[in-house]
Amino acid sequence: MNFVEKVKTLQNYFKLGNFKKVIEGCKLLNKKFPNNSFVLNLSGMAYQNLLNHHKAIDFFELALKADNLNIAAMNNLANSLKVTDQFVRADKIFQQILKEDPNYINAYNNYANLKIAVNDVEGAIELYNQAIVLAKKKKIYPINFLLHLANAFQSLNREKELMEVIEEILKLDPENTEAHKILSWTYKYSKTNSESISHISIMENILKKNILNNDQKAKLSFGLGKAYDDLKDVEQAIKFISSGNQLHKNIYKSNIIEETNIMNRMIKIFKDININKSPNFFSKKKIIFICGMPRSGTTLLEQIIASHKEVYGAGELLFLTNVIHDNFFNGDLIDKQRIIENQNSEKNLINEKYFEKFLLYKIKKQIITDKAPLNFKWIGFIKIFFPNSKIIHCKRNSRDNCLSIFKNYFSSPRMNWAYDQRDVSDYYNNYNSIMNFWYSKIPQFIHTVEYEKIVSDKKNEIKKLLKFCDLEWDDNCLSHHKNTKTPIRTVSIAQARQPVYSSSVNSGNNYKDYLKEMFDNLI
Repeated sequence: MNFVEKVKTLQNYFKLGNFKKVIEGCKLLNKKFPNNSFVLNLSGMAYQNLLNHHKAIDFFELALKADNLNIAAMNNLANSLKVTDQFVRADKIFQQILKEDPNYINAYNNYANLKIAVNDVEGAIELYNQAIVLAKKKKIYPINFLLHLANAFQSLNREKELMEVIEEILKLDPENTEAHKILSWTYKYSKTNSESISHISIMENILKKNILNNDQKAKLSFGLGKAYDDLKDVEQAIKFISSGNQLHKNIYKSNIIEETNIMNRMIKIFKDININKSPNFFSKKKIIFICGMPRSGTTLLEQIIASHKEVYGAGELLFLTNVIHDNFFNGDLIDKQRIIENQNSEKNLINEKYFEKFLLYKIKKQIITDKAPLNFKWIGFIKIFFPNSKIIHCKRNSRDNCLSIFKNYFSSPRMNWAYDQRDVSDYYNNYNSIMNFWYSKIPQFIHTVEYEKIVSDKKNEIKKLLKFCDLEWDDNCLSHHKNTKTPIRTVSIAQARQPVYSSSVNSGNNYKDYLKEMFDNLI
């Protein structure tokens, strides 16, 4: 078999999703044909698809060393740099690509994705539109670009433009499940709204067809679950919600054991670390970390705080998790000694590495929100390395919270525990345990906001919240739903763009007969 035939075989393995086979084959080819830019790029793409982006970056850099004008390798490198929060370098590479080849369509789309990551949604919209124009000129189907554009409009609550884009997508592909998922998030289904009822029939008819993969079926199932939940048809809602979760379980392997081990290790390690010790360093900017279980009200609270004139809402970031994993994890183990060494250092390297991620953000304010719910795991790290920060803990009724997780579509691999009743309740119990531990260590450092109290006594709860954050009163915080300067890219978007409402309080009671395994396991 000659070189071309071997490459074709590896490309076929790639198309089939057998990325380990691709890597093995590329290793053999690299020995016979060293410094081949194409093969090195293919290796990087395989690692990229296995979510090993650091290894992928190594191979893309080797590919570019062999051929510094390999545009595909440049594009792939920039994508992996974005995923690993190396935004400034990724930005420079995308600019270089478009300078070298102004007609490289994928670079416009991927550069736009980078703009989204740094909250420059308007810049992203411009790039998505350029990608769409180029695609149409080349008679290329621009579905993915249009979907990204739709998500951008949705994050800014620009409903008119969103619906125009969705309409265009469905003209090109009437059965596009991603577009229907977006619509299901947008609609408030009711029997008096004939358009929304019609959409239920459309989704059901598409779902009956045997042409969909498991992820596509899951999107429609969760969409239908949401629709019937809006209509208060619990029996139909749970049927589709359960189906969606089962489909996700068939795609993703649960990481509940891994997550449980991490939380247990955190308690064990920080038990003997004095996290109240005064640090030798200080940070000019202040972060308000908003954490808690997903679907506990974190998005709502960020919208409230980010409506304040002195605050910049950065959204749901993974910076902290990535910095901690890169610096304190050795495989599955957490390096306790390294934590203590960094705590005693004259230089706050962790703080610096965190703030490096913001270099492309257009931030003029000194107070920033970081609304990554699962940061509750890292409160010990926050106390040490962000000593002038604030932690807001969102707490919600356990049944309501677990139900809301179970009935929503999550695409993040970090949420692989969300698709099983027992896993969801186990995760909630672990969350309770670690939060109780943090409270025992640093009660004065954490301010808890109960979702139910925000609903029943909004103004007083906001007053307490702002006081804890050392912020003066700002009337804008009362009308958070009018805040469009902070993009929302989570499943909570519809709720957070409305005035505070009480209909979701005690919603778990409606499902108590169907979610006994989950509810009975809650401690």
